[in-house]
Amino acid sequence: MKISLMKLAVAWRRFRRDGQGGRGSHGRTAKAARERSLMLHRLALERLMQRANPFSPWGERANWLIDVADWLRRGLDAEMRADASAPDPAASLRARQRRVAFLLDWLDSHRDLRRVVRTTVQKTLREAIGPELFCETGLPQEPGMFRAFGERMRKILLPDSSLRPDMSALFTAMFPRPDDAGWLTALDQRTLHRLMRLCADDGIAHGYRKQLDEALVYLASMVAAVGIGPEFRQRLDPGMALQATPFMSLRREIEKYVLMPLGDGATLRSVRMLVAVCQAQTDRIYAHLDEHGVSMGLVYRVERMRAQLQRMGRLIDARAAPLEQPGSAGIQALLSDIAQAHHAHALSRGVVRRSFALLARKIVERHAARDERHAAHDRAQYAGMFSAGWRGGLLLAIAVLGKQAWNGGARFFDGTLAAAGFSLSFGMIWAAGGLLAGQQPAVTTPVLAAHLRALDNMAAMRRLLAECAAILRGHAAAMLGNLLGVVLAALVLAGGLWLAASRVMLPPATAQAALADMAQVGPTLVFGAATGVMLWFAGILGGFADNWFALRRMKDALAHHRHLVRLLGAPRAQRWAERLERHAASGAGMVSLALMFGLVPALAGFFGLRFEIRHAALVAGRLASAAASLGPDVFHEADFWLAVVNVLLAGALNVGVALTCALVLAMHARGLPMRARRMVFAALVRRVAFAGSTYLPPPREKAPIPQPQVPPPGAVPPDDENARRRAGTR
Repeated sequence: MKISLMKLAVAWRRFRRDGQGGRGSHGRTAKAARERSLMLHRLALERLMQRANPFSPWGERANWLIDVADWLRRGLDAEMRADASAPDPAASLRARQRRVAFLLDWLDSHRDLRRVVRTTVQKTLREAIGPELFCETGLPQEPGMFRAFGERMRKILLPDSSLRPDMSALFTAMFPRPDDAGWLTALDQRTLHRLMRLCADDGIAHGYRKQLDEALVYLASMVAAVGIGPEFRQRLDPGMALQATPFMSLRREIEKYVLMPLGDGATLRSVRMLVAVCQAQTDRIYAHLDEHGVSMGLVYRVERMRAQLQRMGRLIDARAAPLEQPGSAGIQALLSDIAQAHHAHALSRGVVRRSFALLARKIVERHAARDERHAAHDRAQYAGMFSAGWRGGLLLAIAVLGKQAWNGGARFFDGTLAAAGFSLSFGMIWAAGGLLAGQQPAVTTPVLAAHLRALDNMAAMRRLLAECAAILRGHAAAMLGNLLGVVLAALVLAGGLWLAASRVMLPPATAQAALADMAQVGPTLVFGAATGVMLWFAGILGGFADNWFALRRMKDALAHHRHLVRLLGAPRAQRWAERLERHAASGAGMVSLALMFGLVPALAGFFGLRFEIRHAALVAGRLASAAASLGPDVFHEADFWLAVVNVLLAGALNVGVALTCALVLAMHARGLPMRARRMVFAALVRRVAFAGSTYLPPPREKAPIPQPQVPPPGAVPPDDENARRRAGTR
């Protein structure tokens, strides 16, 4: 036993000695790896600095500067992963600052190479002087949003030439990553001052000071050109003279400011005040858009002007910095702002987000006054949507019969005739006040976005779920009405055709093939979901049409049109204009949906793709026609019952996918975090799956039970008072 314990002790001592030796070897290995990495960095830096040549062409010197900037960030991610167990966002910035300090210290210890490097850098910057760095980099230059998007895609896909002396292209190539702006901001003043002494002299500083002035004049001219345009003046002060507008005043004050000495504080304060006034004018533009209608092009120009005014503020701060402090906070903030604006796609996102917010608000306000049907909050709304769905189902049979009657011909004419048939049917539904189940009105997405705005507690979540449940309940009622109406209409038409001509609607072979096609579950899932996307997109197009009608003031234009007033009379023209304004969104949605239902399958057929419209009501109409053609024996076939299940599945997909698309768009417009989106969808799925009352009519509101009125103490009962009056009369 004693010998065994001694053996265990010896084994334990050997294990500890080996472990200590391993840790020591690991430490020595890590230290050797760091020394080897430092030596490699020194060798790479030495080779890089030896490439500096002030007599080489500008393109080679520009590529050398890009390689220097790349050396500052090369291998930093691997070092961070090796040195730290947890990623630290500030560790990368500190590592890059250490590399900059190492570069400057290495150049200070190699005086000969430092003179060559300084001459090369200064000559490159002196030849690349231009105002484009300050007035174009990071700012949209195109007059329209889509042209700006195309220009951005061109810059991403096609390389820029570095052969021309363009400081803007050189700056964006040296700082290609979004975190470069944070690195420029984190540089301390001592390092920034050392960099400025290496890269600039008095001539370069004076030249760039002149470029700041030219950039200010250029931006002020662009702001004035847009600000005095008719789109801005008609929404601000149409009667104001052009020279009296704040935009022209800003341009004159900027031209005066660049000619004044740097110490003129009064002119500086005046310029900053006018910049703030012009920014306030853009807020007035948004207020006008909020009242009269939204134009995405105008929103883009307003956002571009706001970005230009913000850049002018940075330029004014940089110009106001003292000459003896080239490494001031103004220059540093200007460069980091340029780098951040170049990589941020905030303008396009801001235009879309602000346009959607304004458009959503106006749609909600206009459609709230018109009481457009989109949900069933009580039994009256539920009955109204069921009745509208019933009328829509009866008239939808026209589209079903038209689709079945045209079975041949070229694909283009087939799609055109199908679109014409859908347009006729949907137009009759719209005129009769009917409803097509699943089609999301223009007000649905804005209403959901309004509920998502204050999603910060459980009460707001319950209100959102209640609104979604009301939307699903309303469309379930409309879907039930569509199905009953179209099936009844198809059976009545089939019976009338049999009684009148002793013919069936479809030949037996065609009816059997249609029944087998409708019994397939796979196409129903795919095409039913795609049809739901179309139903949602038609509502979006209807919202844009309604906004266009309001933005162009078509109501006033039609009500006061000379020919319409002469033909209909002023009161009737006014009523027709109001009716068109009230039904512009629903009518445009119906027309766009009819075109998509008719042309999308034909366009897909051109490319050899199979695509079908699987709206539940249309499938139910086809199923009723096929069943009426095959006779009572169809109830004994399995394909018939599979087709019935597919009708219900298609209805659920139509409504569910359309509502999901509307909810996703509302979440994206509100910038809802991904975690909150998952919570909303999880709660909505639980509500839809386990709450059967979502699809049933709302419960009746119980009338309040009248409470007996208790007279106050000392009061005379009414009967006793009447008795006293009768006694006194006697």
